[in-house]
Amino acid sequence: MSGADRPRVDPATALDAARRRADLDALASGGEPDLLVVGAGVTGAGTALDAAARGLRVALVDRGDLAHGTSRWSSKLVHGGLRYLAKGQIGVAVESARERGVLMETTAPHLVRALPMVIPLHEGVDTAHAAAARAGMAVGDVLRAAAGTDRRALPRSRRLTVEQTLRLLPGVRREGLRGGLLSFDGQLTDDARLVVALARTAAGLGAGVVTRCAAERLGGDGAVLRDLRTGRRIEVAARAVVNATGVYAGELVPQVRLRPSRGTHAVLRAESVGRPKAALMVPVPGTANRFVFALPQPDGRVFAGLTDEPVDGPLPEVPQAPEGDVDFLLEVLNRALGTALGRADVAGAYAGLRPLLEGRGGTSADLSRSHAVIRSAEGVLTVVGGKLTTYRRMAEEAVDAAVGAAGLAAGACRTRALPLVGAAPRAVLDAVDAPRRMIARYGTEAPAVVAAAGGDPEMLRPVAAGVTPAEMRFAVEAEGALDAEDVLDRRTRLGLVAEDREAARPAAEAAVARAGEADPHR
Repeated sequence: MSGADRPRVDPATALDAARRRADLDALASGGEPDLLVVGAGVTGAGTALDAAARGLRVALVDRGDLAHGTSRWSSKLVHGGLRYLAKGQIGVAVESARERGVLMETTAPHLVRALPMVIPLHEGVDTAHAAAARAGMAVGDVLRAAAGTDRRALPRSRRLTVEQTLRLLPGVRREGLRGGLLSFDGQLTDDARLVVALARTAAGLGAGVVTRCAAERLGGDGAVLRDLRTGRRIEVAARAVVNATGVYAGELVPQVRLRPSRGTHAVLRAESVGRPKAALMVPVPGTANRFVFALPQPDGRVFAGLTDEPVDGPLPEVPQAPEGDVDFLLEVLNRALGTALGRADVAGAYAGLRPLLEGRGGTSADLSRSHAVIRSAEGVLTVVGGKLTTYRRMAEEAVDAAVGAAGLAAGACRTRALPLVGAAPRAVLDAVDAPRRMIARYGTEAPAVVAAAGGDPEMLRPVAAGVTPAEMRFAVEAEGALDAEDVLDRRTRLGLVAEDREAARPAAEAAVARAGEADPHR
């Protein structure tokens, strides 16, 4: 195949160092965007996409990378909202079920799949709790149907026999097992990849995307930005400004009051929990509707989570997972496993901070996952709260508020029916000529990732956890990765396990160096 015949990405959606530089220069030269969005997590990137799809001139900036903060530390679940219904948060539950369907069937069917989830019924789960869980799953089926999600995308829940339970969860304790409860929810291949897809889709519609660009001051009519790569200070005028910096929103708009909550996950190897074919759900003792999950991942890892602990004091740039949190997760999981997990089974751990709205809940787990758009005295619109699944609705409301406050001429929201880069109906994805693993991460762009190997078979040999050097090259050439950390921590997620990070670092550095040779101004 000649170079001209190789599959390529749409250049309008490709992000690289040269594109970043051009977008930054456009801001510095006095180009006034209709909307400046600060914070390139899932909410900020979603807001930039929503605004660009309405025909607005948009700039998206972040002091770190795409998905640098909370958006890469989730459970990678696209929740239907059943937990919130149990707390009486009916609106959040209904919205979650609806938005889950949009993600699975339109926005990102290549990144979201149905995940079977099983509660094993041991003697420690009494009849009343089992009946309550089964009733909750039935309500979840109603939510799915009401949201219009196809049953083929998310099957109905049901009761399992002992044999069926063990088939899905070979590692659970056999003694005292009387069956299981099976339900289905959505699972992202990777949360950071969703953010990258949102930003690239926004770029394809004309949005400027500038990472490593910190906002030092925000106002309703613009901001003072600093390019963290060169130190250059830029004053930017904008007709409207959205602060989408999550738990750090109060640093730019002090009136915003949040109660951050820490969610910790342990990274386990699949063999340590019996290579599960479904997610394991274990009730937290003494609670009515809290569970610890063991979530199997496509790369042979299992994410065990999660905690819900309040965080006080200064917020770290990268949260650390406390030893006590990891011990708690293992302790709860071990109640259901045949072979107890120990610290030697933990390959890594991560923690994320949720930007919960301040409320009267006794614990962070009691606080609502609803969201809000708050306008400061200076006119800055801050979008806070919520959760990954409902990012699209949060973005829609933020743009609606910006349009109304600044009198912008904009069309109606389009994102409910707007596929992201790489997205396609499942029948189309099934016909893509590329490895299944790559299709699950890149969708219809998977052949372009293979083509990034340039015909070198070594570029398609995995260096760690199934990830190939071709994917690292693609991360730099099309997905906006500027250094090895961007590649390892946010485009491939190899950084979650220290030994994988070290094994893959030479290939990541080679991809960055190659791009630097092609662009001496990088």
